[in-house]
Amino acid sequence: MRTIHRSAYKLAAAALALAVMSLASQVMAQTTVLSAKVVRLKGAARYATDGKTWQTLHSGDILKPGTVIQTAENSYVDVQLGQRDAKPATPVVNNGTLYQPQEQTANIIRIFDSSVLAIDKLTTQQTGVETVEETQLDLRAGKVMGNVKKLGSNSKYEVKIPNGVAGIRGTIYTISSSGVVNVLEGSVVIAVVGSDGNVVTKVVNAGYRYDPMTQAMLPIPPVELKQLQLIYVELNGPVPTPPQTYVKNPTIIYVSPISPGDGNDQGQNNNNQGNNQGGRPQ
Repeated sequence: MRTIHRSAYKLAAAALALAVMSLASQVMAQTTVLSAKVVRLKGAARYATDGKTWQTLHSGDILKPGTVIQTAENSYVDVQLGQRDAKPATPVVNNGTLYQPQEQTANIIRIFDSSVLAIDKLTTQQTGVETVEETQLDLRAGKVMGNVKKLGSNSKYEVKIPNGVAGIRGTIYTISSSGVVNVLEGSVVIAVVGSDGNVVTKVVNAGYRYDPMTQAMLPIPPVELKQLQLIYVELNGPVPTPPQTYVKNPTIIYVSPISPGDGNDQGQNNNNQGNNQGGRPQ
């Protein structure tokens, strides 16, 4: 009889422990739904939360997941993804553009003219190990440009298009509803369903463009690359540039400052160097 009681006690204790662990896991991994904020608007745009009732979009509007944004011709909208209900920080000027400090490190997208974009999902989850973020956008028409900050290993940032989906991580990119991808930094993985029903998956690296219609992977033309860089600067700050290397001037004499007992010689060399540079024709 005692054996039965002990077994029942052990089973009950184990079940209780599992329940407590499950509850703690749920508390630690609680999912928070975020919103988006319109940080800039040029021209005209509208939005709908039910898919049919349209309202005029304004700078500063807070948008929840499930919102569809539509831009007019010759218009664009810049949206910060993941806006939290927090007291706004003091505005600062960044490259002539007014942004809040928290917006400078947030995921930003530009919705170009004649585009339709749905914000399907914006969530964050604290797992106790890392912050897991999930962003799902649905580009139904037109084109968007985005700057995606570095994400955790389990985070997701996806852009759906009518015939496929693109997975993006820590990347500066543009994508059109037809599936054409330009990558300025990082990489994008895009999967497109072809007319034959087969799925074609490509990895597009920095400096390249992929067009699923022709399946061509080519460098972004220099003129277009420059245009995209200018748009990015306007959107969210300067584009990272590789370090420059400078060729040393062979006429300059370099003298080690730790050479023993050569202070006078060093000064003489420096004077000669100055005389040589001063006498060089301009």
